[in-house]
Formats: sequence, structure tokens, C-alpha cells
Amino acid sequence: MHDLAIITVSTSEAHWIRPCLSTVFAHMGDISADVVVVDNDSTDGTPDVVADEFPEARVVPSRNHGFSHANNRALMTCNARYVLFLNPDTEIVDGTLADLVRIMDERPTVGLVGCRQVNAQGVLDTTIRRFPNALRALGDAFSAERIPGRPDWLGEREVDPAAYDRETPCDWTSGSFMLVRREAIESAGFLDERYFMYSDETDFCRRIKTAGWDVLHLPQMTIIHHEGKAGIKPHIESLNAYTRTMYARKYFSPLHRPLYVGAILLRHGMRSVFAGGGELGELKRTANRQVVKTLLGRAPIPFGPPSRVPVRPGPAELRALPSVPTAAPGADGSGS
Repeated sequence: MHDLAIITVSTSEAHWIRPCLSTVFAHMGDISADVVVVDNDSTDGTPDVVADEFPEARVVPSRNHGFSHANNRALMTCNARYVLFLNPDTEIVDGTLADLVRIMDERPTVGLVGCRQVNAQGVLDTTIRRFPNALRALGDAFSAERIPGRPDWLGEREVDPAAYDRETPCDWTSGSFMLVRREAIESAGFLDERYFMYSDETDFCRRIKTAGWDVLHLPQMTIIHHEGKAGIKPHIESLNAYTRTMYARKYFSPLHRPLYVGAILLRHGMRSVFAGGGELGELKRTANRQVVKTLLGRAPIPFGPPSRVPVRPGPAELRALPSVPTAAPGADGSGS
């Protein structure tokens, strides 16, 4: 069994795979690792790039049915104590994966951790998040996070930079970097393939916390995430908003659900009118108008209707992840 499996999904992203895997191997440290690249219907020769330039890694082929589907295909082939789901458009710049594995070994109740993330200009990405609800969505609609000392119940994101320089509990963290304990995956299940992309990490972290595990932000590693590299795309913004309504249908009460969706519509409705000037402002207004149309059923759901079958670790998946002795969090009296 490896100490760590590292899974990254490439959908014609060989140009990102090079710097990503180069930094993964450079910051590995003294652990045994299984590095897996999912070739997600790529057309740019991703498998050849991996085979020629990173022979220590292996490739798992997958049809492009979304981020969760691709990660699950790789996960079924892995046998490791921890699994790192890592975006291809990332680069590790500080810390080692061995250090994170050691920290996880020392904290048996922690099921999943994120790390410090910055963009290409070094600006902090606010990846410490609280679970969505209607009140937080309303606060985000009115940009309440700009208010100094804003209470936690008025927004999802933790905007205090100091929180990112220490170990900080969180509800969920960005799917661009999720280091997960094997037993936590076995407790909570695989990624839910009904989400093509977006909200999958929120759902995953929620199930991990519901299963009794802690979720943490760790500052011991910093990565660059080239988020937003493709610019503003209406269908991507629409997918992001639509998957939030999927999350609401899965977890919220019949009363809470329309309040939450209404707050999302309010947010995008206002931004379809007020989004700044110039070409960028017009792009934002166009994208937000498309989001509103999608949520109101007047535009198609990007990437087609999602699968109605939830993914849970059934017998086949559990055979793919050979069983190891596990204990529920807190079985030794140190529970969360």
C-alpha cells in the first residue's frame, strides 16, 4: 500500500500537466506515492506527455462525464492510505506532501484537508468555506464580505487573511486541492457523479463531516492555482449556479430550498445589471443574464442533464480499495 495516491484529471490540459507534475515530484518528500493522471477524453496527447516526461506516473483513461466521474475512475484503481485530488492547473511552491501525510497521521480525527492557495500574481485565494445556506447566499448577493467584521452567517468565504496562516477548521474547501484520508472516503463514499463540475467538493466535504470526520485548512503547503485562466464564460457560470441548486435539492428542506435559490437568483439578477464598465463589465453582465435564464429554465443546462444515480462505494468500489482496519473518529476517546 502506498502512503499517498495523487489524482489529477486532464481534459486536454497537457500544457498544465507538465508544471503540475514537475512540482508534485519536486515536493514529494520521503513517502511512497502513486501518481495518476486521468486522460479525460483529451485530444492533446496527454497520455504521451505523461509516458514520455513522467514515467513514474501512470494514466487512467476515462470518458468525459465530468470531474467527479473522472476522479472516481482513478480512485477505483488506487491503494493508498491517503488520496490527493489535485487540479492540473496547479503548482506546488512551498511545503512537501510528506509533511502533510505526517500531519494527517498525527491527527486521526481529520478526514480531509486543504492548503494555502494563491493565484499566479500571488494573491490569496479564499478557499476556507462555510456550508451554503439561504442567509449566506443573501449576504453574498449583497457583497456583505466587504463589510469589516462581517459575521460568519452572512457569507461562505473566510476573508480574514490571518486564517490562512494557521490551522483553521472549515466546512469545505476548494476541490483544486483535497487531501483525504482513506477511511474518510470509505465512510462517506466516492464523489457524487451527478455533479458534472462545481459543488462536488461541497457535497463531498459535507458527507465526510456527517460521517464524523474533521475538515481543516493547513498552511504548511502553498500552491499556485491558475483559476479563471479561461476568462468569463457564460456556460461555466451557469453550471456553477445550477449545481448549487442541485446541492440544495439534495440537502435543504422544502422551505429552505426556494429561499436559497431565490438568493442566488437575486445575486445574478443584480449583477446582470450592475457589473462595472467596459468590456469586462459587459462580459460579466452577459454571463449573469445567462445564469438567470438557466435557473429559470429558459436556457439549457450546460453539459446536459446530470445523472440521477448517486455514487456510493458499493461492493465493486470497495474491492478496488482493499480494506484496512479502520476505527470511527473518536473511538480512542479523542473524537471531534
